[in-house]
Amino acid sequence: MQILIVDDERSLVKGLKYTLEREGFEVYAAYDGQEALDFLRDSRVDIIILDLMLPKVDGLAVCRRIRQQGNKTPIIMLTAKGDDVDKIIGLELGADDYMAKPFNPRELVARIRAVLRRASTTAQTGKLKFGELHIDLDRRLVTVKGKTADLSVREFDLLITMARRSGFTFTREMLLEQVWGHDYFGDTRVVDVYIRRVREKIEPDPAHPRWIITRWGVGYAFEGEAHKQ
Repeated sequence: MQILIVDDERSLVKGLKYTLEREGFEVYAAYDGQEALDFLRDSRVDIIILDLMLPKVDGLAVCRRIRQQGNKTPIIMLTAKGDDVDKIIGLELGADDYMAKPFNPRELVARIRAVLRRASTTAQTGKLKFGELHIDLDRRLVTVKGKTADLSVREFDLLITMARRSGFTFTREMLLEQVWGHDYFGDTRVVDVYIRRVREKIEPDPAHPRWIITRWGVGYAFEGEAHKQ
C-alpha cells in the first residue's frame, strides 16, 4: 500500500514515515500543497495524509482540487486547529477522516487501516476472472469451472483481499489487519486455518495450490493475471 504524506513539518513527516514503513507501507512525502498536486498529477497512491495548514496551497484547497479532478483516493486530514468548523469543511470537501494534532502515531495507523478497509469495501464491484476461477464482487460469489464455491464471509474477504493484489506477498499480520481488523488480538495462525479452508474450496489440488501460494518464511500470495469486467 502506498501513502502520500503532505505536511510542512519535516520532523513529523520523518517520524510518520518511519512508523508507516515499519507497518509495511510505501511512503512518499510532499511539503507544500502545490508539490502534492504536482505529485498526484503523475502518480497514484492508496491513501493521502493531508495537513490543513500548508504553504502555497492550503490543505482544504488541495482536497477540493483532488475531488474536482475525480480522484477518489481516501484522504485523512491533519490539523493543529481544534475548531470543529475546519473539520466539517474538510469532510464536506471530500475528506474521509480527520485527526487533530498532536496525535498518537498508532492511532493514525489504525485510522489508515479503517479508511482503507472502507474504501476497499465500496470499491469491490464487477468481476475478476483468473482462468477457471471467477469472482463476482457484487454478488460475493465464487465459481470454479462453473461450480459455486461455498465460501463464508471471512473466507471471501480473505480471497478478494489477496486476489485484488495479485502477486503481492501478504504477511499473516497484514492479512489479520485487513481482513479481521486492527482490533483483532488472536493468534496469527488463524490465517493459516482460513487459507487452508479457501484452498480446499477453490484449488483443483489443495496440496499443490495453483492460486494461493505460500511464500515460506514470509506469508501468502495470490498468483494469477486478473481480467476485470
